[in-house]
Amino acid sequence: MLELLIIIVTLVLDQASKIIAADWLSGLPNATYPLFDGVFELSYVENRGAAFGMLQNARWLFILLTLVACGALIYLMIKKHAQMHKMLRVCLSLIIAGALGNFVDRLFLGYVRDMFYFSLIDFAVFNVADAAISVGGVLLVADLLFSKKGKAFLAELDKKKAPDTAKKGETPSEQSTADTEQGGNER
Repeated sequence: MLELLIIIVTLVLDQASKIIAADWLSGLPNATYPLFDGVFELSYVENRGAAFGMLQNARWLFILLTLVACGALIYLMIKKHAQMHKMLRVCLSLIIAGALGNFVDRLFLGYVRDMFYFSLIDFAVFNVADAAISVGGVLLVADLLFSKKGKAFLAELDKKKAPDTAKKGETPSEQSTADTEQGGNER
């Protein structure tokens, strides 16, 4: 339920900010409004590519990739929901919401509407969906690498992938020793 709420709220904020930016900013000179002069601006841009404007006019590729990625993440969240801790589900929900926010633009408009610009560092213009993907991605990496629950989730996934070749009652290190003695570690 929390996951669905995060996705819906993020999508609504993303689309509302894009509608406001398109209506209000596009009528301004250079479609820009400086909030903090020389630091942060609202600047309306129609991006027909991916992040930082790469792969211009590859609309259908992005639509297909978004469907596949979101489908895979949603499948993972449903299949592994019981094993996932809250932070992991929040991170994946933010990533899905951001991907869907830009998907809506690409599908219906043919481009993604961006409006936030850090002019101080000349960073790429971005939107709420991009921020959700970035925040979700950074938190996901931090969670999986540094939290006990994140590490445990990865270990559980890895454990299920590894074939169970150990003999009954032997620890993995005992099995490795037995394999070496039987010539399992040939050079």
